[in-house]
Amino acid sequence: MARDSVHRNGASPERHVLADGTYNAIKGKILNHEISPGARVGIDGLSRTLSVSQTPVREALARLEADGLVLKTPLRGYQATDLLSVQQFDELFQFRALIEPWAASEAARHGTRRDIEALETELHRARSLSEPGTEQTYAGFVEHDTRFHMLVARTSNNSFVEEAFIRTHCHMHLFRVYKASTGIEGDGEPVSGLVRNMFAEYYESGHPPLALLEHEDIFGAIVVGDGPAALALMLQHIESSRHRFIAAVEAVNTKT
Repeated sequence: MARDSVHRNGASPERHVLADGTYNAIKGKILNHEISPGARVGIDGLSRTLSVSQTPVREALARLEADGLVLKTPLRGYQATDLLSVQQFDELFQFRALIEPWAASEAARHGTRRDIEALETELHRARSLSEPGTEQTYAGFVEHDTRFHMLVARTSNNSFVEEAFIRTHCHMHLFRVYKASTGIEGDGEPVSGLVRNMFAEYYESGHPPLALLEHEDIFGAIVVGDGPAALALMLQHIESSRHRFIAAVEAVNTKT
C-alpha cells in the first residue's frame, strides 16, 4: 500500500529528501550571503556546485521565490532579493503590529492543552540555548523566534492569520540583516558595534535573552487566559523589536 501510494503521488521518499536538501543548501547560501543580495542565481552553477540535476534546483528556487529570497525575472532568470529597505522593514512591522497582538489575544481565549504544551516545549527548547556551557548561535534563537510566533498565530485558531504571519518571513529577513551587519563589523565605525550589540542583547547568551523573556511574558498571559494582557504584551514586544532593529536596517542599507 505504501509503495502504491508513493507511485500515485509521483515522488519517492528519496526525491523528497533530495528536494529538501537542495532547498536548504541554496537557502543557506542566501541567508549566509554566499549568494549576495541582488546577485544572479544561476541554475547551472548551483547544479554543479551541489552535484544535483537541474530539476531539484528549479524546484528549490520556486520555493525560495515563495519565501521572498529570490526573484524570477522573465528572460533573465533568478536573482537573490535585496535586503529590506527601511520603508519595507517599517511596513512589515506595522503589519505585524496589526495581526499578532490580536492573535495573542485570541490564543488566550482558544488555546487548548495541546497548544499550551507546544508553546511550553518551544520555550523550554529556547531556554536550553542560553544555559551555561551550551554553544550559542544567533541562528538558533531566530529559529525559536519564528516557531514561537508561528505557534501563537496557530493557537489563535484562525488559519488566515497563521498563513499571513508565515508569508511575512519576518525573522528570515532579520537574519539576513544580521549577516550583513557582520560584514561591516571590521570597518572601524561605531555604528558597526552598535548594530552587533543590538542583536547580541536581543538574542545571544550570557543571561536570558530579551526576546526569550518577552516570549515568556506573552506565554504567561496566554496560559491564564488573559487576552488583554496577551495583546498588550505582544504589541509591546513587536514595537520594541521594531525600534531596536530599525537602526540596524538603516546601517546596513547605508553600507550596501
